[in-house]
Amino acid sequence: MLADDTIRTTLRTAWHLQPDGCTPLDGEPTTSTRTVAAGDRRYLAVLVEGAERPRFEAGLAAAEHLDRRGFGTGAPVRAADGALCVPVGEHVLALLDFVPGRPLDGADPVDQQWWGDRLGAAHRGLAGFRHPGLPAWHPLRPDAPHLSVAAWLRPALTGAVTALTKLQITDRLTVGPLHGDPRPAAFLLDHGTGRIGLVSWGRARFGPLMYDVASAVRHAGGPGQARELLAAYEDSGPVPVAEIEGSLETLLRFRWAMEADACARALAAGTLDQPAADRCRAALDEARTALLD
Repeated sequence: MLADDTIRTTLRTAWHLQPDGCTPLDGEPTTSTRTVAAGDRRYLAVLVEGAERPRFEAGLAAAEHLDRRGFGTGAPVRAADGALCVPVGEHVLALLDFVPGRPLDGADPVDQQWWGDRLGAAHRGLAGFRHPGLPAWHPLRPDAPHLSVAAWLRPALTGAVTALTKLQITDRLTVGPLHGDPRPAAFLLDHGTGRIGLVSWGRARFGPLMYDVASAVRHAGGPGQARELLAAYEDSGPVPVAEIEGSLETLLRFRWAMEADACARALAAGTLDQPAADRCRAALDEARTALLD
């Protein structure tokens, strides 16, 4: 990962920003995100691999699109030349507005109402947004070599993909830009203003809006624990209630398949350190329980 001196230099030259401080977000020097202080303003500086630039820019553009409509999204601060991000060696760097607030509590009924309401409002706000960098739906390939890391993986993912394909043939799903991972920590409640921001747009893609809803339900602990979330989304989101009820189980299963695929891919690559590999195996076990239940 790039040294902080390099990041500060890039902020000065590309954004004409004089940072007073540049601190790793989680205290680890290899983290991809820095908090940046400049006078009385706070920002986040985010690095990604250069190969990820198209998708990274798509997420930044989606955040900017919603920010212009009154959402707090951690929108990008464009560089002096108007770019969303700038190359720095083998990486690209973006400067984002800092969004204050505490993460929502996925188990709290009131927070769930805010969660579902903001997700539904974001889906409505993104209607009509397009960007060439948004990944196509969907990336799962049941014949992928990395699925060989566990014997149960390939048949489980094949079943999830087949069920989704059947659903898309028999029912017309509402599609559009997705946040990609609307977990509670991505929704920040500012007690001072009462506003709820929606940040972390790095997994944005285009597909069925119910994928986002299913992702939120997964983070809430399943449909039985997500009643307030679902009720709030039904009131504020663009997906018809009949579609929510008819597709949630299939999209939730597919969401678990996506998680299992990502873990298998990371383990097969063999580049994880031991703690990260252990976390990945634990996540894979959790996905196995969900997919084979």
